[in-house]
Amino acid sequence: MAELTPPPSPSSSPAVTVYLALGGNMGDRAANLAEAIRRLGEAVEIDAQSALYETAPMYVTDQPAFLNMAVRGTTRLDPAALLRFLKGIEESLGRDLGGLRFGPRPIDVDILLYADRVVTEPELEIPHPRMAERAFVLCPLADIAAGIVHPVLNRRIDALCDAVPGRETVVRIAETL
Repeated sequence: MAELTPPPSPSSSPAVTVYLALGGNMGDRAANLAEAIRRLGEAVEIDAQSALYETAPMYVTDQPAFLNMAVRGTTRLDPAALLRFLKGIEESLGRDLGGLRFGPRPIDVDILLYADRVVTEPELEIPHPRMAERAFVLCPLADIAAGIVHPVLNRRIDALCDAVPGRETVVRIAETL
């Protein structure tokens, strides 16, 4: 595994709560998730983790099952700096950032929510634009953010989870990583 470059310097802005989705389906999936969480600690103070789920792939279905989870934490990084930091973690853990979209990967870390902010930039959309269609995101997120209201859809995460198709492809396999 490549060495992670030092995290960006946090700004002097106040810490904000973020929700991140983590997943992977290559190599030692659980070890990759654990290492990503360890590295996240360099810029995100993690204070909650969902259960661990095994999930069927979506979009590109001819690939191994994923392990997925969500975490809540606080960071002083702005959204763009947080995205750069997360991409550095992915690359350092072996992800080919130019690989097949929705294809196999050792790790994927996505920003789901950044406080209640809405960000629309060419390289970054928050809330994550496809989270409401993804059971593999909403089931873990509901473990740690059931009562949080999606800032665009104006619906609670648990209600989105209850309504999302594909819940049968998301299987809780452990209470913790």
